[in-house]
Amino acid sequence: MTPADLSLTVLHAVRRAVDDGALRVDVPPLVKVERSRPGGVGEYASNVALTLARSAGRAALDVAGILEERLRDAPGLQEVSVTGPGFLNFTLRPDAGGELVRAVREAGDAYGSGAALAGVTVRFADLTESRALLVTETVVRLLRSQGADAGFRGDEWMDEPVAEPVVGRVAGPVVSRVAGRVDQRVDELVHARGDERIHVYPGVYDPDTLGVDAARWALLRPAPQDRPLDGPPLLVQHERNPLFRVRYAHSRVRRLLANAAQLGFEPAYETPVHAPELLGVLGDHPVALLTAARHRAPDRVARHLEATADALLAFQHTVLPLGDEKPSAAHRSRLALAEAAGTVLAGGLSVLGISAPERI
Repeated sequence: MTPADLSLTVLHAVRRAVDDGALRVDVPPLVKVERSRPGGVGEYASNVALTLARSAGRAALDVAGILEERLRDAPGLQEVSVTGPGFLNFTLRPDAGGELVRAVREAGDAYGSGAALAGVTVRFADLTESRALLVTETVVRLLRSQGADAGFRGDEWMDEPVAEPVVGRVAGPVVSRVAGRVDQRVDELVHARGDERIHVYPGVYDPDTLGVDAARWALLRPAPQDRPLDGPPLLVQHERNPLFRVRYAHSRVRRLLANAAQLGFEPAYETPVHAPELLGVLGDHPVALLTAARHRAPDRVARHLEATADALLAFQHTVLPLGDEKPSAAHRSRLALAEAAGTVLAGGLSVLGISAPERI
């Protein structure tokens, strides 16, 4: 990791802290890092927390702690510490890219899942409005991916024999049709137990017209409280369409792997790859999933997938040998990094219930 890469990594942490609501500041265009002075801690240091403290309205030590938490597992960093009034100190890891690629390969589509919310129980009120139901079901999936016990309250009363199936999840008085009676019990207990509801701007789920992928993206990509996206533009195969861009990026990885096989080589991370943007977004993926779960915000996953796709599409041209070049350790390593990006894209799309195509 170069000083420029480190600067970009710290800038990513500032941006994530702002996105999470932990800091309320304007994201600076650049973060300055410099070699630690003799007797200092680590290899590099930054005073970014001190420069942001006044505008954040917080002590520099508090700002440094917020950033340190978001830098702790960043690829390329072996150790992050806070010293003095709020200086961040960094010790670099010799082979961070290799560790990241191996972590993604070992976890597969489950990369980013964890146990940060283990022991947390969340129950959502039952719903009928289509977008609210879609958003909440996706949030349940996110919460479970982070170890939480999450679900809908109505699921807990499905033990009784039901003469007719109840279609959908119900938000008002619930008709269970058990022994021919109308059961008000669920509605009363929703209020008594304080079941959680996500504030969602209503929208129509229209897979018949748009297909499942575009219909889900139209409702999940905007923040839940914002209007849904217009559906027809999501069907256009153009780089201006973010859904197409994300799915196309995944398909490009599949083609790169197929083309590499034809040239006689496979992915293997053998030598460091200079790709700070791509390594940064891949390293951010677990934090993106956890933040989306905590904030009940599937749109954060969609935005992260867009950033991952953009970084991959900018990087992909370096993967295969050009002209008379022979496949080398550098090509195998770049292919391994591209493969990891494809895995992250597939896993993120799966969380949103959207397909990751082999070819577009």
